Amino acid sequence: MIGFTLRRLASALLLVVVVTCATFLLIFSDGATIARATLGESATQEAVEAKAVQLGLDQPVVTQYLDWVQGVLHGSLGNSYFTGEPVTAMLLTRLPVTLSLTVIVVLLTALISVLVGTLAAVRGGWLDRGLQLLAVAGAAVPGFIVAIILVLTVAVGWGALPATGYVPVTTDPGGWARSLVLPVLAILVGSVGGAAQQFRGAISDVLQQDFVRTLRSRGIGEFPIVARHVLRAAAAPGLTILSLQTIGMLGGVVLIEQVFALPGVGDLALETTMRSDVPVVMGCVVFTVLVVVVVNLVADVVGAWINPKVRLA
Repeated sequence: MIGFTLRRLASALLLVVVVTCATFLLIFSDGATIARATLGESATQEAVEAKAVQLGLDQPVVTQYLDWVQGVLHGSLGNSYFTGEPVTAMLLTRLPVTLSLTVIVVLLTALISVLVGTLAAVRGGWLDRGLQLLAVAGAAVPGFIVAIILVLTVAVGWGALPATGYVPVTTDPGGWARSLVLPVLAILVGSVGGAAQQFRGAISDVLQQDFVRTLRSRGIGEFPIVARHVLRAAAAPGLTILSLQTIGMLGGVVLIEQVFALPGVGDLALETTMRSDVPVVMGCVVFTVLVVVVVNLVADVVGAWINPKVRLA
């Protein structure tokens, strides 16, 4: 198990290096364009060249990347070109919002998907057909459309929950929960149906295997078979599905943060991209890559811990 975890960790670190290197080369390849975007289109050529020298954009891009990596190793992602504020500090102020939203959605998606998918695979009938309908509807309707409907009905029409804004959990736990209910529901509508349908497929495949029929022939009840054996065998594909759902969810979080005016990392990424604040954009990319890597790493390790066949494979 330790060797498996170390191999997965090495692969994760390699992925981080490759993605950050490729992104840096794409973003910082044209220093003159970045300097002009920072100063504005009306800036003179002399001012643009001076700004490029000031920001270190006149150096070869490989040298810039190595300097950036050195800063990252010392805990610095650089400074904003517009405000001069450290990128790390800007991200830390936005992280609680995005992490709160993402973690809650992932946990609820996992719990609901396993429960509904298992019941649909074992019982079938109307529950199975309803799950298929929910999966199709969740895939067809974009999350921001669901968010707008929730705002118009629950927030504006009923006045039950706030339409926009975010309350820190340290300030008011109740207000924090209320500010996240609608954003979480908007994402869950699209994520639960697809994940539960995939879990249902994985469990159905396991139920058709020979060892399940052998257990039934011994007189073991359906619940113990599913709880002790089927779920364990379906854990690896189920966790893979959940990790893919989480990664895909990150794109939806950006739009949801815009609809509900949540000051998260997605909102920061969109805001700084529009004004070409490339150090902050690069910081947002690093955050996204780390989330993807951590999710995949946790899914692989937990799946291998639950099902030893994964480690052998």
